[in-house]
Amino acid sequence: MLSRLALVFLVCLTIFGCEGDYTIYSQNPGETVYVEIPGETVYVDVPGEGGDVWVDNFVQPYAVDGVDIIWLIDQSGSMDRFDQAVIDGIGQMMNALPEVGWRLGITTTDYMQSQQQAVFPLVPGDTVADAEAAYNSFVSPPYYHREAGFDALHGYIALNSYNQTWLREDAALLVVFVSDEEEQSSSQFSSTNPGLQEFIQWYGNQRQSVFMASIVNVDSADTVCDRGVPAINVGDRYMDATAAFSGIVVDICEEDWSPGVAAASSQVEPFEEWPLTHTPIEDTLIVFEDGVPMADADWVYNAATNSIEFLVVPYEGALVEIGYVIDHAVGDDDDSAGDDDDSAGS
Repeated sequence: MLSRLALVFLVCLTIFGCEGDYTIYSQNPGETVYVEIPGETVYVDVPGEGGDVWVDNFVQPYAVDGVDIIWLIDQSGSMDRFDQAVIDGIGQMMNALPEVGWRLGITTTDYMQSQQQAVFPLVPGDTVADAEAAYNSFVSPPYYHREAGFDALHGYIALNSYNQTWLREDAALLVVFVSDEEEQSSSQFSSTNPGLQEFIQWYGNQRQSVFMASIVNVDSADTVCDRGVPAINVGDRYMDATAAFSGIVVDICEEDWSPGVAAASSQVEPFEEWPLTHTPIEDTLIVFEDGVPMADADWVYNAATNSIEFLVVPYEGALVEIGYVIDHAVGDDDDSAGDDDDSAGS
């Protein structure tokens, strides 16, 4: 199980980008793949039928004493239809979080309002009704409808003096963006690619442990929406930023956000289980911890949930990679929604 598949794993480095320790230069079922690893080039065979190799990966979170959560919600008119879903989503997260140690703030994707807002966050003991009241009292003036989540987050954290009274430097930080439009920052982080990378670097430096989720319009080929989604509405920048932190992306058109919200909540705890993006051919599975194969006795594949369960939990900060050949005979339509899009497929 360790032989050929071990050589084709991609390593997603830090939050600042992905670079391969193992780089796949060619991959066609039935052909030879040549893989460059540090110091040498290795040739390996790919199985002929259903030979697509895939790698899921994540960084094991550090254990934290608390987590500060910020929901940044698009307040434009087209978002009115999602009001109840937002309230339900916040409530679902509150219920999924630990009983102590968290604080949850709500703000807008408009950077002018996010840097002026002075509202104490929801805390353990608050109810879903409290969340609904907080959201309903959060009414933007008509001109505060900018859809600039990156700039808004910067304003909320760096420029809003009130928020310094409750944000904690020693807690983990989880940000949830909610929008039916593309991210359109133009102030601190421009809508160009350098702006995206600057945001990723800035956010990654805010805490030792940072997490992200986005509830947005996904690609028109993947969304459950019946309508055609114009390209401008797809939240590519939100999704790219979220992927940089191995975060959770939820299709805003989904009727039930709870699975994604629960997965976002679980990010702040060390993972004891990881859902796979595709159904694997089981005997091709291999798991790495910081580039070193984990013993077979340290993990088990659960076919019922299509996930890897860790009998020995990877240590904090470890890069965990799970590689396998995709079992196309099963079909990907029923595959689990893995959390990481920086994986390698053909």
